[in-house]
Amino acid sequence: MTWKASAARCGTLVVGLCVLPVALAAQLSSTNIAVGNSELRDSVEVFTTDRAALSRRWAVNYSTQRRERFREFYTHWRERLARIDFDALSQEGRIDYVLLDHRLRSELAKLAREDKLAGEMAELVPFAGQITAFEEARRRFEPVDGPAAGKILSLMAAEADTLTKRVKAKRTDSVTRAERIVALRTVAWLGSLQSSLRDWNRFYGGYDPVFTWWTRDPYRRANESITKYSKAIRESLVGQREGEEEPIIGDPIGEDGLAEDLDAEMIAYTPDELIALAEREFTWIEQEQKRAALEMGFGDDWRKALESVKQAYVAPGEQPALVRKLAEEALAFITSRDLVTVPALANEVWRMEMMSPRQQLVSPFFLGGEVIQVAYPTDSMAHDDKLMSLRGNNPHFALATVHHELIPGHHLQGFMTSRYNTHRSAFNTPFWGEGWALWWEMLLWDEGFAQSPQDRMGMLFWRSHRLARIIFSLQVHLGRMTPQEAVDMLVDRVGHERANAEAEVRRSFNGSYSPLYQAAYMLGGLQIRALHRDLVGTGRMTNKQFHDAILQGGRMPIEMVRARLTGAPLTRDYRASWKFIEP
Repeated sequence: MTWKASAARCGTLVVGLCVLPVALAAQLSSTNIAVGNSELRDSVEVFTTDRAALSRRWAVNYSTQRRERFREFYTHWRERLARIDFDALSQEGRIDYVLLDHRLRSELAKLAREDKLAGEMAELVPFAGQITAFEEARRRFEPVDGPAAGKILSLMAAEADTLTKRVKAKRTDSVTRAERIVALRTVAWLGSLQSSLRDWNRFYGGYDPVFTWWTRDPYRRANESITKYSKAIRESLVGQREGEEEPIIGDPIGEDGLAEDLDAEMIAYTPDELIALAEREFTWIEQEQKRAALEMGFGDDWRKALESVKQAYVAPGEQPALVRKLAEEALAFITSRDLVTVPALANEVWRMEMMSPRQQLVSPFFLGGEVIQVAYPTDSMAHDDKLMSLRGNNPHFALATVHHELIPGHHLQGFMTSRYNTHRSAFNTPFWGEGWALWWEMLLWDEGFAQSPQDRMGMLFWRSHRLARIIFSLQVHLGRMTPQEAVDMLVDRVGHERANAEAEVRRSFNGSYSPLYQAAYMLGGLQIRALHRDLVGTGRMTNKQFHDAILQGGRMPIEMVRARLTGAPLTRDYRASWKFIEP
């Protein structure tokens, strides 16, 4: 029975894991594309659940045993996929097959990369294998030998002390960039190892009197020695003194790593081709900035015009009202043009919170989703930091960021994907997640949402910011640009406040973002723009049909969105081939 026949028979339409009344389904669906009927839906959900369970069981970072277990897991799933009759699957099933196989190959490549990273750190953390062995034996429920454990801990403390002296003897100015990169990664690993060691000790300590008698003091000394060792690495190798902000170092993955990650994201371009695309888009932006500057009375000096925009901030305490106003304006705009379905509940449930000063050090602008997090000065911030936050979150900049984070951006996106094809969260990618929100900045620009030159200047600022992310993130990972040069680029070419630029680059390279995450905003938006041109621009779909279909399809690389919306042929061994960049 088809999904349409099933719906007609029972009076409901099955969407993902929900059963929706036909009336509501009609409100939410404006396309002829079926939703939630992939034959592999259950398989993908089992994979996701099993992987999460294994991640909880094998929790020691950089553990050899963990990598071996996950290699076995991913290889087993590829074998399971290979036994499926691909030709018998529907288009939705084939999409899930290709997505899952792509995910499995990508995960196996990441494990190989982790082998290399662990090898680079091995000399700095020679006791890592012993901590891992402690924790793995505990998780296998093996009896613990208290006297032996105490001896090992004592040796571990002595080894960490020796390493501390060796590191402190090294002159900071003689440390190479490559050594600093490995050192910063090692500091994070040491923190993870200490956490594992604490878990192991907490399990036995106090419950096993013999264990406690033998290990109480050796454990304390080992933990303290590792802490001192980690501090020594920070100061002597990383170059960070106590109380100082962590230097921006990064961890470049190189050309081969970028090629692997681009393949995983189904982007059929080289890094150099993508950098060239960003440069070409920059040319258009600079022309538009000069046009806006002229209308504002600054001739072609867009930097002076941008400075004028930054000075137009609202008074302290008034930012929440501004955010609410901009959210209402964006909703009215997209609703009046019938661009996408916005369920009333989606507009009802979004909320607002204010960011702490500490959060603003790494996220100086808005963050969003169902809860939009607003960056604005607090009374405890230094005077210069207050001015920076005021200038960087002015109303003309916020015009784009509010609808990027709320509706039709991330909040609507999250609202719909938690109701449609929820199994495809396994294939989530920033090219879909951030690309969707960025695409709306492009479309609303084309639709005339920014009416004043000041608003256009604000929207152009964010477009140039996302183009700069493509350039600096790829160049840094290729080893052609330093993080400091990336900061300078954001200040000189985009017009960032220097502190905001430093926060942007720090979160790009010292945080938990994947190497392609920052490039994904604009590249994902450009992919959706190309698909929109092919489908809406030719009259094959309306705007609402197009946008609803993307949201209902679930999270996935945009090339698979294209296959879903166009019915493009897929093969068992499908590889990315779509050229979305106009000649």
